[in-house]
Amino acid sequence: MLELRPNCECCGHDLPPESRDALICSFECAWCVDCARTKSTSGLCPNCGRELLRRPIRPADKLAKFPASTERKFRLEKCGGPNTA
Repeated sequence: MLELRPNCECCGHDLPPESRDALICSFECAWCVDCARTKSTSGLCPNCGRELLRRPIRPADKLAKFPASTERKFRLEKCGGPNTA
């Protein structure tokens, strides 16, 4: 079951379960379209190098039984933030 993370791991932009602006990789890293476009090379995840694809939409009736994650994750080191080495 996909985790459906609630935010872009780069800029923190909200990515609700119904968002068409959410991208994921096979490790479920979550990115907004804007950050993926500006921080990614060749459509690959800045975290792990896997292919970024549009995150599928979980039907509303399934969200009640299988809710999206509420844990927010950030990877500022991949976005030129303060943790950059």
